[in-house]
Amino acid sequence: MRYLENIGTAKRYSAIGLGAWQFGSREWGYGEDYADREAGKIVARARELGITVYDTAEIYAFGRSEKILGRALRESGGTDDVVVATKVFPMLPTAGVVEQRAVASAQRLGVKQIDLYQVHQPNPVVPDTTTMRGMRALHDVGLVDEVGVSNYPLQRWQRAEAAYGSRVLSDQVHFSLVARDPMAQMLPWAQRTGHVVIAYSPLAQGLLSGRYDATNRPTGGIRAANPLFLPENLQAAAPLIDALREVARAHDATPAQVALAWVIHFPNVVAIPGASSVAQVESNAAAADITLTDDEHAALTRAAEAFHPVTGLGALPKLISGFAARARK
Repeated sequence: MRYLENIGTAKRYSAIGLGAWQFGSREWGYGEDYADREAGKIVARARELGITVYDTAEIYAFGRSEKILGRALRESGGTDDVVVATKVFPMLPTAGVVEQRAVASAQRLGVKQIDLYQVHQPNPVVPDTTTMRGMRALHDVGLVDEVGVSNYPLQRWQRAEAAYGSRVLSDQVHFSLVARDPMAQMLPWAQRTGHVVIAYSPLAQGLLSGRYDATNRPTGGIRAANPLFLPENLQAAAPLIDALREVARAHDATPAQVALAWVIHFPNVVAIPGASSVAQVESNAAAADITLTDDEHAALTRAAEAFHPVTGLGALPKLISGFAARARK
């Protein structure tokens, strides 16, 4: 496993973490057996592989993900050597509300201290001055170690840090080969200043795994509502998937591993893919051992830049017709 350097945290942050959105969340379609059995096995194996960053949120399955992750960590060795990260639901995140929710999250996780407590979304009404006042109080009493944000543009992240009065360690953002916005300004700033970018959905919900194409589409769950999996987008993504396969052959790896290696090729980045099985977490962890050449990284970036999926309002009619067709079956 590879670990981030020069970020000045009490615990080591692995370049590959584990996202726990799926733990207890029915929308992924994994079933109760996954939550009750497989999740614990995944966490235990992740620890053996050197993964130290475990990310959840109070909104994931309305707190159940926190409970499942906390139990799995306790049963596999405790939390002294791992980073337990969770996020406050940003509905009216005033100072007092943030403090109350942190206590509730810590109880569900079964921890005395939350290693990284993040604001899940920027609130359009509540200013970060009051939110960060709550975060400061939590840090001062020892309930929270590091503070982070999620889905913040760079300038608001910087303003939140000014409101907090010291470093806001991280920003958890959508970052992958098909979501490259952080490359422009956020990543260079984080690298210069010792901050961390946490990449969620680094495999674009499985698009970059190479498992799907226009004739083999996901049929349910979260992916069915993602416009990336429309037939025309899967067809347009074929050259990018071919580029991933070409680099994967050179490293005796899979396209998914190469896509993760592309993300963590950047310093100060933690990728937090989910895992549906022990085999998948093993595959994810192995991506940390892949070192892409600069030419390989650039070739993948060029292939990604040539992919122009139909998204937003343009994709909505096609998604609706797809839902209707599935409902008739």
